[in-house]
Amino acid sequence: METATENERKYDVPAGFELPPLIGAGGVRELGAAEVHELDATYFDTDDLRLARNKRTLRRRTGGGDAGWHLKTPADGSSRTEHRLPLTDGDDVPAELVAEVRTIVRTRPLRPVARLRTHRVETPLRDEQGRTLALVAQDRVGAETGGTEQNWQELEVELVDGGPEVLDAVEGLLRAAGATPAAGPSKLARALGDRLAEPRRRRRKVNPVLRYAREQREAVEEQDQGVRAGDPEAVHKMRVATRRLRSTLKTFKASFDPQRSAALRDELKWLADCLGDVRDGQVLEGKLLADTSGFPEVADGIRAHLDAQVERGRAVLTEALDSDRYLAMLDAMDALVDDPEPDDAGALRRARKALVKADRLLDEALAGGVDAELHEARKAYKQARYAVEIFAPSAGKPGKRLVKALTGLQDVLGAHQDSVVAREVLREVARAAPDGFGYGVLWARQEQVGVRTRAGLPPVVAASRKKRLRSWLG
Repeated sequence: METATENERKYDVPAGFELPPLIGAGGVRELGAAEVHELDATYFDTDDLRLARNKRTLRRRTGGGDAGWHLKTPADGSSRTEHRLPLTDGDDVPAELVAEVRTIVRTRPLRPVARLRTHRVETPLRDEQGRTLALVAQDRVGAETGGTEQNWQELEVELVDGGPEVLDAVEGLLRAAGATPAAGPSKLARALGDRLAEPRRRRRKVNPVLRYAREQREAVEEQDQGVRAGDPEAVHKMRVATRRLRSTLKTFKASFDPQRSAALRDELKWLADCLGDVRDGQVLEGKLLADTSGFPEVADGIRAHLDAQVERGRAVLTEALDSDRYLAMLDAMDALVDDPEPDDAGALRRARKALVKADRLLDEALAGGVDAELHEARKAYKQARYAVEIFAPSAGKPGKRLVKALTGLQDVLGAHQDSVVAREVLREVARAAPDGFGYGVLWARQEQVGVRTRAGLPPVVAASRKKRLRSWLG
């Protein structure tokens, strides 16, 4: 599948609009011979137009120089990414393109929703070396949707080898001649018209717990393609979003339907575990390999062990993302956060309660000196920090500083837990090694990391418990 980035601007033009002189605009020295194309495009979407509502267009088009299947997705700024496949017979959307939009359409079928026929006059704008800086397309469009027909004219200017200054210069001349920036983002949006309009809802204040939950839902969906592509940062961000949402559902039970919330928490844990099998190996490999100077064979053994772990995790994660279970989980997220129980009374009190519980678990862990108890305290602080994050913006500086202090405490607890896990990995890899000396040295170093992190806890604990940072919690 080919991909390309489009950088173009669209304009509405009145009937009979004529292209003004463009020579001199942004380095344009001549206009190439105009070419005429007859384009016939059928657009596909779900019955509820999930692609169009998410700023995606999927079409099968004949005519012109790029006939085929096209999927356009948002990119940076005004540009868009276009995924292209050759023409196929019939209206079955190619599996490669279905995979690109699977998290949006879920299990809903893709059907034709509009047909657009376009008479296009395309004029290249060239510089003094003969390079095509941009293409100007003057379009007469006929659209058929749901038994209705529409006709209009519009104009597009698409960059080829030119820079944004070309678009700016050409735009000035076009607007002076009567063109106006397009009212809609695409031909399809204009053709669909009122079908794309969101139903009017009674405006009401969205409580911060619900807003936070929706942000995590969106983060999970936004990272999907990056995770599939193997981007470590996307894996990390999706994992954090699943943890935050799961923690929110647990801490603020009264804000959500209890049965659906409990079921979704289980599914979020399943996804987080799949992501963790990949992410934990990536993080641990970086930490351990940074401490293997002087022990190249040990480094090779650790790398092979953790690389194998990550690869196994990727296979499981890919299978999970391609499963109907994952799609059902996305649907469950939508249903829960878009139709929640409205009661959020006492939510701030529940955030405070989560923080007090984390304090208690940490005090008990420090008194007992058991690593597993420190890990439980770390998880409790993570849950408490997520809860505090929800209300911190309304608390001003004290809220911001409390989140920062809790993050610092959590980082120290995390570094300690990493040292515990690192020692377990070293012990496991050393069992199959012919010489365990190097592993023993690294094990001792990680043990010292654990000692140092425990010693570093009192000041960060004290910083997180300052009354002036917590007073706003009540």
